Amino acid sequence: MKRIKQIIRDVTIRLGLIAAFMFSQGANANTHLEFHEVASTVMINSLQTQPSNSFLKRLYTRLFFVPVWIDEDSLSAFSQELFRQITQDRTLDATSKLYQDALILEQKAQEIYGTNGTVSQKVDLEFKMSQLYKGYADYTLYGSINWGAFQDRLYNLKAQGIYAGWVTYRPGFGPLSLLETAALSGSLSELFAQAEPKEYHYKELQASLIQYLEMQKNGGWPIIAFKGVLKPGESHEVVPLLRKRVRITGDDGKCHSKEDNRYDNCLKEAIVHFQKRHGLEDEGIIGPKTMAALNVPIEKRIEQIRLNLDRIKWLHERNAKRHIIINIPAFTLFFEEDSALRLQMKVITGTRKNPTPVFSNTVRTIVLNPHWNVPKSIIQKEMIPKIFKDPHAMKKEKIEIYTGWGEDAQKVSAGSVDWGQYRYSKTVPFRFAQTPGYHNALGKVKFLFPNQFSVYMHDTPTKNLFERNVRAFSHGCIRLGKPIELLETFSSFNDTIDFEKAQERLKGTRKEFLSLTQKVPVDVVYLTAYVDYDGVLQFREDIYGYDHMQLQSYRKW
Repeated sequence: MKRIKQIIRDVTIRLGLIAAFMFSQGANANTHLEFHEVASTVMINSLQTQPSNSFLKRLYTRLFFVPVWIDEDSLSAFSQELFRQITQDRTLDATSKLYQDALILEQKAQEIYGTNGTVSQKVDLEFKMSQLYKGYADYTLYGSINWGAFQDRLYNLKAQGIYAGWVTYRPGFGPLSLLETAALSGSLSELFAQAEPKEYHYKELQASLIQYLEMQKNGGWPIIAFKGVLKPGESHEVVPLLRKRVRITGDDGKCHSKEDNRYDNCLKEAIVHFQKRHGLEDEGIIGPKTMAALNVPIEKRIEQIRLNLDRIKWLHERNAKRHIIINIPAFTLFFEEDSALRLQMKVITGTRKNPTPVFSNTVRTIVLNPHWNVPKSIIQKEMIPKIFKDPHAMKKEKIEIYTGWGEDAQKVSAGSVDWGQYRYSKTVPFRFAQTPGYHNALGKVKFLFPNQFSVYMHDTPTKNLFERNVRAFSHGCIRLGKPIELLETFSSFNDTIDFEKAQERLKGTRKEFLSLTQKVPVDVVYLTAYVDYDGVLQFREDIYGYDHMQLQSYRKW
């Protein structure tokens, strides 16, 4: 059956391609069909020596060696679409090789058709057009991040004891499948639009890139030389420059200051807006961190936006009714419903030494009053050293030690074990479990989405840490600022959760598992530039150094 379907598909593609060109040529269809047959023969002969895995050979094998870009008397409509697509792409630098190649090839085509060029010249043009298309499709669909080099750099972090993870999800379309589908549908530009990411506010971030490119053409913004601290109500000669700076990026809104040296309320509102957009303390006091953010050159911000657009291309495309997004550098969880923001909260993520991985999964189970089964790495790095200092340390933290994981495992006292032999061993045959309660490291509730990293979302007793602006404190799991609100949100569309009963259960210490009938996909992402649900462009610090690592091998077009 599969084989029959493949044959039907192949015949459909070939007939579709031939029909598309015949109808486009009207009365001269037969003449042009003859040209295509001759061109196909030349193409087959020309590609015989090409490796089987070369792009041209794979492309034309799939297209049955039907020319896509050339006709007898002119370029095909597809070629015109490709040239328009490239020259009208405002994210593509006009000085880039890709853009310039398009202009050169367009001129070359005019020369060939203006002098009644040979079939061989036109076939050569066909191949060059395919290579131009491949370059532009790679730029548009895949972006500029060298994921292989980046994964190597993550692996090398293990030498420092850092176990980082970033799972990518290949875009739905590749250059081959996109052109093949476009050939059948008859429109290249429509397929490029269809292939564009629809989530994570990709289109809005792309619009911000275009806006910043325009700012760059207009000179960007000045670097402001100021050291110290400037508070609202004070006067300083740097104030007019600050006004100009926030005006360029639109942080001043509708408020207009007098043109003097006083740091007035209008400028304060603008600075607060800027600080919020950059994840800074938003009290309007201008200190070293705010000045550093103000003085990041526009070229760096453009680079940052491009990088994050390319990251979105490799995120999980969900198109689900509900969707949880946790952005690590923003220390924020977003719960979407029908693409609108339903719930937002602060989160705590992993430290740089214990980074939260970037990956996708689905929330399937909620646990009330969970035990905390301490991971082996934490037992060796933290718990055993504590026991060496104080044999009663685990008891003080209400952590019980068992001889194993089975139901018949026996509880043992910390003082009865020679822990030195397990400090650096590959295995620890003991289970460390913290009893349920408000003292528990997981708090009163946890949300499970099974994954290879053993990462989950949970409550926490350390509520004071949510007052911090930078919240990288965990061992990799995600601590929630509003766990009960998230539980209530899940209860609103899951008949397995009675929120009132759950609240009563949380007053005690008995563990309970709640299986979800309506599961929710969750994506842990790393976006240092993104557009929020109010349409505001946000920037965040590169807390794990991933921006730097990816830019080291960033492709130039």
